[in-house]
Amino acid sequence: MLREDLKALWSHRDPDEARGCWEEWYQRAMESGVAAIQRFAERIKGFVPGIILAHAEFPLHTSLIEGINNKIKVINRMAYGVRDDEYFFLKIRSAYPGNAR
Repeated sequence: MLREDLKALWSHRDPDEARGCWEEWYQRAMESGVAAIQRFAERIKGFVPGIILAHAEFPLHTSLIEGINNKIKVINRMAYGVRDDEYFFLKIRSAYPGNAR
């Protein structure tokens, strides 16, 4: 049951809602009495803001991020010998012209 509820954390798009869901799950995990689940919950507790809450606000999956990283590597290989960092970042921005915050 706890495992399925932990998977549900990734479906939240509101950071406050995700935080509340995490806190409920964490409390239930600590009260479960299962040592392995308690250790796991303690281990990921410090990463919640950087993983779960960031995912709620910016729902990017690893496949998308890997694709972006590969395209940046290709741009870097094509710019071999060019030592201008400003131009390199300009090329990345032109490849991904989306909404820059």
